[in-house]
Amino acid sequence: MWHPARRAEARGHPGMVRAAHANVTTIRKGRPEDHEALLDLWKRSVTATHTFLTEADIAALVPVVRDQALPALELWVIVDADGLMAGFLGLSGQSVEALFIAPERLRRGHGRKLLDLARRLRPEPLGVDVNEQNPAALKFYQACGFEVIGRSPVDSAGRPFPLLHLKEIARP
Repeated sequence: MWHPARRAEARGHPGMVRAAHANVTTIRKGRPEDHEALLDLWKRSVTATHTFLTEADIAALVPVVRDQALPALELWVIVDADGLMAGFLGLSGQSVEALFIAPERLRRGHGRKLLDLARRLRPEPLGVDVNEQNPAALKFYQACGFEVIGRSPVDSAGRPFPLLHLKEIARP
C-alpha cells in the first residue's frame, strides 16, 4: 500500500517508498571514514536539541568530538532505507557516551533501536550522563528504563552545564 502522503511522489517523483518499507533501517559498525559525516550529524543534532548551548559552545566542542570522542568510542551507525545516516551510538565499556539522531529523523524509533543494540552488546546495566538542561533526553532514557542516580553541577570539562547520571534499572 502506498503511503497517502506520498501519492504525488508516485507520479514520477524519486524517493517514493512503500509504507511497509518506510521503517527499514540498518545498523552497522562505525568506520573511521564515517567520522566527518558523524561530526556533521552531531552538530546538527546538538544544535536542534541542546538549546542551552550557544554557537560558540558548540564550536568549542567540535575539536573534542572530532579528535577525541569519535576515534575513541565504539561507534554504531543507523542508516535509513534511503541510505542516509539517521544517527549514531557511541559506547565505552558499560556507558552510552553518545546517542545522536539527525534532527529530521527524530521520533522515528532510531534512538530506541540503537539503545536496544547497546543492550544486546552489553549484558550488564548501562549508564549514561544527560545534560540537565535537556529534558527530552532525560524523558527518553527514563522511558527506556533508566533512573537518575546522581548529579554533577558542571560537565566533565568543568563548564556550567550540570549533568544527570543515569543507570539502567529495567530492560523493557
